[in-house]
Amino acid sequence: MHCVKLLGQRLSARDFDRQVAELQLRVAVLNGFTALGIPVTEAVG
Repeated sequence: MHCVKLLGQRLSARDFDRQVAELQLRVAVLNGFTALGIPVTEAVG
């Protein structure tokens, strides 16, 4: 939850459905950054 707050302390949307969409977008961004940080290992030989 701390990392989600790093993308913005407050939700800018007022409508509940839009708040849900905004949080889903933030989580998608965090998942993308996490995927970029995971090393890809390949067997050599």
